[in-house]
Amino acid sequence: MKATIWHNPKCGTSRKTLAILENMSKVELTVVEYLKDPPTAQKLAQLYSDAGLTPQEGLRLRGTDAEERGLPDASSEAVLAAMVADPILIERPLVETERGVRLCRPQDRVLEIL
Repeated sequence: MKATIWHNPKCGTSRKTLAILENMSKVELTVVEYLKDPPTAQKLAQLYSDAGLTPQEGLRLRGTDAEERGLPDASSEAVLAAMVADPILIERPLVETERGVRLCRPQDRVLEIL
C-alpha cells in the first residue's frame, strides 16, 4: 500500500504518525515536509474533501495568527490561499492512502486508512 504523509519534523504528533507508518512493512511511504514543499490549494482542497473536512477544520490555530487574521470564519478559498502562502497554518499530519485521507490527531487515526 502507498501512503503519503504531509509531515513537520518539529511536531511530536507528526513524528509519532510517521513512526507508525515506517513500522508498517506493507506501506510504501512518501514523506513530504510541507513547510519546505507546500501542497497547492487544489491538492489541499482534495485532501480535505477526501478526509470529510472543510479547510477551516484543517486550519492550525495553536501557535499561529490564524484567529487574528479571521481565518476560522473566512471562505474556504481564503483559508486555502493562506495555507499555501504560509504552510504553518496547515494542521498536521495529513496522511493519504488509497483507503482515504486522515488528519492524524491523535496519531492512531492513521490506522483507519491502513
